Amino acid sequence: MTAALDTTTTRSVNLGPAVELVSKEEGHRQPLAPEFVSAEDFSPLEVAYDFGRVRREDIEAGPRNIWRYKKLLPVPSNVEQIPNTEPGCTRLVRADRLAKALGVRRLWVKDDTGNPTHSFKDRVVAVALAAAREFGFDTLACPSTGNLANAVAAAAARAGWQSVVLIPSSLERAKILTTAVYDGALIAVDGNYDDVNRLATQLAAEHESWAFVNVNVRPYYSEGSKTLGFEVAEQLGWRLPEQIVVPIASGSQLTKVDKGFRELGELGLVEQSPYRIFGAQATGCSPVSAAFRAGHDVVQPVKPDTIARSLAIGNPADGPYVLDTVHRTGGSIEDVSDEEVVDGIRLLARTEGIFTETAGGVTVATAKKLIDSGKIDPDAETVLLITGDGLKTLDALEGRIGPKATVAPSAAAVSEALGS
Repeated sequence: MTAALDTTTTRSVNLGPAVELVSKEEGHRQPLAPEFVSAEDFSPLEVAYDFGRVRREDIEAGPRNIWRYKKLLPVPSNVEQIPNTEPGCTRLVRADRLAKALGVRRLWVKDDTGNPTHSFKDRVVAVALAAAREFGFDTLACPSTGNLANAVAAAAARAGWQSVVLIPSSLERAKILTTAVYDGALIAVDGNYDDVNRLATQLAAEHESWAFVNVNVRPYYSEGSKTLGFEVAEQLGWRLPEQIVVPIASGSQLTKVDKGFRELGELGLVEQSPYRIFGAQATGCSPVSAAFRAGHDVVQPVKPDTIARSLAIGNPADGPYVLDTVHRTGGSIEDVSDEEVVDGIRLLARTEGIFTETAGGVTVATAKKLIDSGKIDPDAETVLLITGDGLKTLDALEGRIGPKATVAPSAAAVSEALGS
């Protein structure tokens, strides 16, 4: 649930409506700080707020980026005046042709490929950078499966900061190049993402001026995902969808979209109508799906083996909270094979003209599986989150698609190839 407030908390930083941190398990409170685990119960820390009055018209009058929601985020009141990548306000596409193919009545695609580095990670990094600046850091850093690497390197360059980005050495070539181009310190590590993440935690303790966006400033970083929920609701005319399908990596995005929906309802910005949240994973890295299927409340780590590398987190930090959220909303979690992932990418492309990376293929293919199994109501309004651009994962399609034919430069040859 959204953390309750204690407005008597004394703040030493300007993070707008944010007033304190609270532990997820037992609700222990502490001042705002670059910390991500409670010393009291060792559970993750989350930002608590004193929102005051927030009106639709104030949001609608704001900039065409995530800072229109600054009164709902842990950022300074002047955040939009400081150089940043200005992510957000990506399109919500009415996907009628995909809906027909999947067998549902009303379907929307939230297309986050339009962000500055072509994934939703620009949202979370922008919020993390704003908080990191308030805490006095001077270097932006992260461990990453690819999209976050792009976003951190770009955001640091725009802000005039140094960046340190750690990636698995097996990362897709496109994501390596689109991080290296910003000329920060890009370090490839022999190991998978979980190895890289452990290394980042060690380095965060050793380098006090480095803000690891998904480590020591993680509570602020993760709040950026709420803006996906905020935008979906605003773009639907200030109402919540009945169903939404969200890809799972660490699990933070799914839990924060839910938090965003609940905050909008609590503030009276939308009607507090029921909604169901569904989680999507690749079978080669599906610890949360496996836990859900088995009825467990503990997520057992796995070794990733999937083409969906941006979701290849074998020990997802927010896995248990994803299970809680999905159970509470009456949703479900499913996983799909690599072949189904590719089929999902191609289905979205040919029906709606949207080219998604493998994570989006996971979302589309999982939605199909949930619809076919009767877990998603085909008559309920549904939103699919497409969180990254297909140009980042071209290798997933290598050898699977290409020209229909190679012909001589003549109209007759083209006609023959077309069978006409």
